Amino acid sequence: HVQLVESGGGSVQAGGSLRLSCTATGFTYSSYCLGWFRQGEGHERVGIAAIANDGTTTYADSVKGRFTISRDNAKKMLYLQMNSLKPEDTAMYYCALVRAFCPRNKADFTYWGQGTQVTVS
Repeated sequence: HVQLVESGGGSVQAGGSLRLSCTATGFTYSSYCLGWFRQGEGHERVGIAAIANDGTTTYADSVKGRFTISRDNAKKMLYLQMNSLKPEDTAMYYCALVRAFCPRNKADFTYWGQGTQVTVS
């Protein structure tokens, strides 16, 4: 079965950087979309970046220009490079996967990881 495991979270000062990774296993899809989501305390989970199978990326306005999503299809890995971090970036970060095309609605992502905490002070 599909499993997603995030890593790379931690505590960092404002202005600093972190790189999140997500390992995806248990599937043989030839085409799939990967996304990063985050959920701050008291807030709903929101999408911040997605990357299609062809490498096309989309970003939420809140992270555009600071975060970079990338993927390694051969290794079935997803990454999120986060630069110029702000306290408002503090949240639990989740990776998600869906077969074929990237959906508009986060509810249409099929598989989710358990999350990794990012704290910016």
